[in-house]
Order: sequence, then C-alpha cells, then structure tokens
Amino acid sequence: MSNPAQLRRAVASSFLGSVIEYYDFLLYATASALVFGKVFFSSLSPLAATVASLGTFATGYLARPLGGVIFGHFGDRLGRKRMLVLTMTLMGVASTLIGVLPTYEQIGSLAPIALVLLRVAQGIAVGGEWGGAVLMSAEHATGRRGLWASFTNAGAPFGMLLSTAALNGSAAMMDEQAFLSWGWRIPFLLSVVLLAIGLFVRARVEETPVFAAAANTASGGSPRSAPLLDVLRNHPRTLLLSIGVGLSPFVLQGTLTTFLVSYGVQAGFARQQVLNGLTLSSGLAVLGIVGWSALSDRVGRRPIVLAGAVAAAAYAFAIFPLAGSGSVALLTLALVLGQSIIHPMTYGPLAALYTELFATRSRYTGASLGYQIAGLGAGLGPLLFAQIQASSGGGGTGLISAVIAGFCLLTVVCTVALRETSRTDLAATAAAEPSVPR
Repeated sequence: MSNPAQLRRAVASSFLGSVIEYYDFLLYATASALVFGKVFFSSLSPLAATVASLGTFATGYLARPLGGVIFGHFGDRLGRKRMLVLTMTLMGVASTLIGVLPTYEQIGSLAPIALVLLRVAQGIAVGGEWGGAVLMSAEHATGRRGLWASFTNAGAPFGMLLSTAALNGSAAMMDEQAFLSWGWRIPFLLSVVLLAIGLFVRARVEETPVFAAAANTASGGSPRSAPLLDVLRNHPRTLLLSIGVGLSPFVLQGTLTTFLVSYGVQAGFARQQVLNGLTLSSGLAVLGIVGWSALSDRVGRRPIVLAGAVAAAAYAFAIFPLAGSGSVALLTLALVLGQSIIHPMTYGPLAALYTELFATRSRYTGASLGYQIAGLGAGLGPLLFAQIQASSGGGGTGLISAVIAGFCLLTVVCTVALRETSRTDLAATAAAEPSVPR
C-alpha cells in the first residue's frame, strides 16, 4: 500500500500537473474568445471571426478522446507515471509554439492552420493527462478517495485562474494595439517555466501500488486484450452512462469559461471587467470542487451530482439575464454562483467516480475515454451557442438555456442508472461492471 509521503507527492503532482495542463488549455479558451478572432481571422466579420475562433477552440476537445485512448492504452500497459511525463511535455511545447505563431497578416491562411494543429496537440495532451493524474492520486489513496482525487479536477479552475490572471495582467500593462500585437503571447511563453517546475515535481512520484500489484499478477499469465477492447466489450454500458453523467458539467464549464466571456464583452462590459469576474470565480471554484468532493466521501457521489445537475438546470435560465443586465456586480454574481458553487457539485466528484467505474487493467483507458468524450460538451457547447446567437441576430439566449437544462436532465437520468461507487475497491481487477445494476 502507498505510504503517506507518496500520497502527498502524488496529490501534489496531480494537482500541479492539472494546473499546468489546464493553464495552457484554458488560456487558449479565453484567448479564443477575446484575441484570436482579431489576430488569426482578421479577414472575417467580427461575429464570424468569433465563431471561427471558437471553432478552433473546439478542435482541442475533439482531440481529447484520442489522447485518452493513446495514453490510456500505454498507461494501462506500462504505468501511469511514464505517460504523465509525456503529456506534460507535449502540452508545454504546443503552448509555447502558439506563443510564437505568426498572425494571419504575416503568413495568411497558414496561421489559422498551424493554430488548429497546435490546438489538436494540446487536446491530445490534456486527454492523456487527466486520467493518469486522477489515477495517481486515487490509486495511492487508502481512504477519502473523493477528496484526494478531486485535487486533479481542482487544478482546472486554478489553471484557469492563472491563465486569466496572466492575460488580465498583460492586457492591463499595455494598450489595446500592443496587447493584440504581442502582449497576448506572454502568457503562452510562460508555459516553459511551468513545464520545468511540473516535470521536477512529477519525477519524485512513484508508480501507484494498485497498478504495480495488478502488473505483478498479470505477469506470466495469458496475454491481455487491449485496454480499449476490454472497455468496449466488458464495460459498454458503464462507458455510455459515464459520458452522460459528465456532459452537463462540461457544457456548463464551456458556457461559463468561454461563451459567457464573449457574450459579456458583446453585451457592453469592458474586457477587464469580464476577466476580473472570471478570475474571482475560478479561484473560488477550487474550494468548491474540493469541498463537494470531500462531502461525496461521506454521503456518496450520486447525491452530490444529482443535486448539482438539478441546480444547474435552474441556473441555466438565470445566466444570461444576469450577464446581460449591464451590472458588473450581477455579471460577477453569475460567474461566481455558476463556476464556484453549482458547477463544482457535478464536476468535483467526477474524478473519483470515473476512477471507480473501471477495473485496474483498463482503468486509465476507460476513465479517460468517458471523461474526454463527455468533455466534448465544453468545446462544442460554446460553438453551438455562438451559432445559435448568430442565427438569431444576437439573441437566442432562451434556447441556449434550454439546451443546457436538457444536458442537465441527461446527467440526472444517467446518474440514477449508476449504483453508488464510493465504496468500490480499486484493487479489484475483475472485468465485471460492479457499478451498473444488472
């Protein structure tokens, strides 16, 4: 079993790795809403440029399941730690290259093409990172798995906090022209520093005892099927339900961190005001994720997720009236209420929940695939909402709210179909589906 020192290192490594990955990944989200339309799609109208920019943002989410399959396969075969070093390196290099990428005015259509390719690399990296990071914490833990695994999910809003603060700081130090010319590049170039810190911390963490025990048991036995085939053959219902459970948290995440930023600027708020609200809500979200996840160790994963999905469905119809009110205080309230309180209820427990749904021999692949396919909601949601807004002449928020509420209903149905997983033994390697009622 894991010793306390290794557990602390594993949790710190997972949190820091998630912060770095999501700093880079979500930095792109904010930049796509505020900068990239003007820098890489300057030949289009402002609204069309926003849609195109959010389209490149969505490609990163489309690539995430591929990253989950690739790194999940080798993570289930070779170990969690090796893959996490590779995912962090890939993300850091891709983000740094975005920071030095020429604009449309400099190299024409090659600029958005290169941007899309680098975004795909980011998606593959973060698709492989999450599953391994969660498993490093969860498989080292002997108790309070929801709490320890949640630090990986808490790294996402903290990464958003850092990325938004970096863009915010760059924008505050210079005028609009300088920021669009070169200032936006500074936060991307900082990825090199974060990468060096992350690799140093990650090198001190040992492989998880659960994986090591399973590997020892499997050695010398009959050849195992590929982890992806194991998931698709033995856990198909579990996989589908896990995707349904995770869709609404990601749709809400994309709405709050990407679409609402663009919507707020279009509604007349200064870019700085929107970024300030996003920075505050991202910082508080860390506490919300850890808090709700810790509570799920006591009352179970399902009650927290169900309550959060119902609250999110109601909140969906309050987002845009608050954000379009013209009041900075109400815009900030919309962001804090959604990102810091309601969204963490459905998102926080997912780290432990996805870990508990699959057997050790295919856990990296299964957890990553379910989580990353559900994550498409965060990438495609803002793109869909931008198109709804464009087709309705700038309105359409009622329909957008209804779509969000519909995804929340799907989460409720799929969560009810799953049995409680908080007492699952991660050391079990049976191929059965213990978390789904027969």
